[in-house]
Amino acid sequence: MFIGQFTHSLDDKSRIALPAKFRARLDDGVVITAGRDRQLLIYPREGFEVLAGKVNELPLMGPDAETLRRMIFMSAVDAVPDKQGRVIIGPDLLQHAGIEREAVLVGVGQFIEVWHPAEWQRAKTEVASAAAQKEVWARLGI
Repeated sequence: MFIGQFTHSLDDKSRIALPAKFRARLDDGVVITAGRDRQLLIYPREGFEVLAGKVNELPLMGPDAETLRRMIFMSAVDAVPDKQGRVIIGPDLLQHAGIEREAVLVGVGQFIEVWHPAEWQRAKTEVASAAAQKEVWARLGI
């Protein structure tokens, strides 16, 4: 399980080091794709395959399914961390998230989110506000 948040810088080759505590689960490779909130999603390869299976079970037609399918697959790239645990993030993905030099990597259970620091601060504020509302927890059965 991926938990916690870490700030890392991209190097000159657009590589980012994955947090050391996450690396053992990512040795077999990762899939990096765009998230809906201007963040990136990093899945262990097997985790992405589970997600892909669910997306592929959606109806072929319909705007929601088509949008989700395109978002998940069109920007997805395979990567294998190097010996220092770094992965290259391509220019399209960096542009999607607005990341230039520094990024915040956030463990969210089965995958990792990668955020521009200012966008992460905005998202954290929204999360704190929503989490303070008891009805949110009740709707989820928690």
